[in-house]
Amino acid sequence: MEQEWVNEKRGDEGLIEFYSSFKDMFEFFCKNTTIHGTIRLVCSSRNRMKTAFWTLLFLASFGMLYWQFALLFSQYWTYPVIMTMSMHSEPKMFPAITLCNLDPYRFDLVSEKLAQLDQMAEEAIADLYGYKTSIFSSRYKKDISVKEGAANLSSSSFQLNRHISLVMLKEPDTGSKKKHFKVGFKLCNATGGNCFYKAYSSGVDTIQEWYRFHYMNIMSQLPVIINISSHEEHIQNLVYSCQYDGEPCRESDYIHFHHQVYGSCYTFNSKGTDLFWKATKPGISYGLSLILKVEQNDRLPLLSTVAGVQVMIHNHNQTPFLEHEWFDIRPGIATSIGIRQDEVHRLGGNYGKCTVDGEDVDVKLLYNSSYTLQACLHSCFQDKMVERCGCGYYYYPLPPGAEYCNYNKHPAWGHCFYQLYNRLADHHLSCFAKCPKPCWESWYKMSAGTAKWPSTKSEDWIHQILSRQKGYNSTNNRRDIAKVNIFFQQLNYQSVDESPVYTVNLLLSNMGSQWSLWFGSSVLSVVEMFELLLDIMVLSLIFCYRRFKAKKTLQMAQPLAISSVSLTLENYRAVHEDFAADWNSAWTNQNVGTVAKTKNGDLPFHSICNKTPTPELNPNVVLNRFRHIKDHSVKIDLNS
Repeated sequence: MEQEWVNEKRGDEGLIEFYSSFKDMFEFFCKNTTIHGTIRLVCSSRNRMKTAFWTLLFLASFGMLYWQFALLFSQYWTYPVIMTMSMHSEPKMFPAITLCNLDPYRFDLVSEKLAQLDQMAEEAIADLYGYKTSIFSSRYKKDISVKEGAANLSSSSFQLNRHISLVMLKEPDTGSKKKHFKVGFKLCNATGGNCFYKAYSSGVDTIQEWYRFHYMNIMSQLPVIINISSHEEHIQNLVYSCQYDGEPCRESDYIHFHHQVYGSCYTFNSKGTDLFWKATKPGISYGLSLILKVEQNDRLPLLSTVAGVQVMIHNHNQTPFLEHEWFDIRPGIATSIGIRQDEVHRLGGNYGKCTVDGEDVDVKLLYNSSYTLQACLHSCFQDKMVERCGCGYYYYPLPPGAEYCNYNKHPAWGHCFYQLYNRLADHHLSCFAKCPKPCWESWYKMSAGTAKWPSTKSEDWIHQILSRQKGYNSTNNRRDIAKVNIFFQQLNYQSVDESPVYTVNLLLSNMGSQWSLWFGSSVLSVVEMFELLLDIMVLSLIFCYRRFKAKKTLQMAQPLAISSVSLTLENYRAVHEDFAADWNSAWTNQNVGTVAKTKNGDLPFHSICNKTPTPELNPNVVLNRFRHIKDHSVKIDLNS
């Protein structure tokens, strides 16, 4: 086999050698490769049927191999995950606990408008159901005064919109003898069109929603930031007794905030950094035990019809969204809540959309807390409200430069809000696409048990002991107090981790299995394939370079060759004419065989001792205006 830069005579081997043709390269590869079946392509070259059979078989195996490769890569690029569950047991930090008394403040700045709203509700209930209620006739607690910003506000300029009133709606006739009615209130857009009725299947829910709608418009008159530290309620007004792990709670263990609907709220262990709240043992004796003051809401009774305390268990440094994850503590009942923590770890990236800390999310959080899905959804919805309705929803924080909605300034905001909220509930709003889940998330599973507390026999002595507590009257009955125990059932917790179905190692392993199945070779065979491809590329470049160089040499040499031939023929022509004239003269004057001489007596131009090639007189081939077929020689005898 010929190879470039090889000295065949000496048998020397060059440092870099290439094949002289693609055929030689292919034969060498088939005879020496570790891929099974390739030798059959050349060893049976004399039998064309066998060669064709093994060629088809080899191509079919090659096609099946890469079809399997395509399936493997298509599965890998979908980035599927599997959930791996594991159990861990270690001391855990006790969760954050939020309590609310369901008794929001009545601020003096809007107290008059709230009284008008109560009167409207009383009249609406009387008109719709013929029942004159007295729930608003009780004496309210002292209103909370607002000093900051009051000078710049004039609540008298705000007027309740009595056109948004409760009406009875008749449902379509279904053929039943019993007629069904619903209660709702009408909302329209800015031009008074596209109206709809906001209604629920229960009249109680409709009346509460109607009351909340007017309540938000009234409360929007308050300053955005209200300093209530001067009239902040003491925790003793809600919590008579607090113990954790047998130790009394400290004042630094809780923070206080006010919610527009749920009233005064207290969050225990909000940061989760104090070792005092480290849970080292499970059981009711090692958890949080509270005795709570539970009484009927007497400030805004239509905002909540529940008598009790609202409790939420959540993670540290997170905003408690009581409207989503709360439960009620009933009065006169001891409630024991056992909790178990679960965790989930998401991969993120190509395997799913999640965020580590919310910094890479397009929505700016309006809450001063860590990232949660609910915080992101609320912030996104508030941005949509400001963008489309021109004002913000009262129950959510405001973005910079925005103001809360009220129908005196924004008459159609209610129509806009309910349509936008329905789109959010139906997942038709872009907020769910913008707000990914956290890559690490934990939640608490709860199981509760209740019992009558205090019992009939223990009621008296418990009242006597509690009477020494601040704010408790010994004449109160057991329906004004409640007890709650929150504890870890077990310290072991369940962790759910996402892991990829196809890792790079598994993908390579599956590809190797397929390669071995169809060709019975190893990874070195793949290297041989790459070597063959490299040789083909190099040999192609060498052939292209040789062809290019030969073509260039031919183009440079062709004009010189033609000039040389022309000059030679011109010389032949001159010699031929002189030689012919002398030859004729010598032939006539002398015998055959004498030496022909020139006019000067010298010998002819060509040496007389050699054959002189001359073109024929009548050539058949024309070359640069001369014809030429073959060379002729004239033999001249020097002895003549």
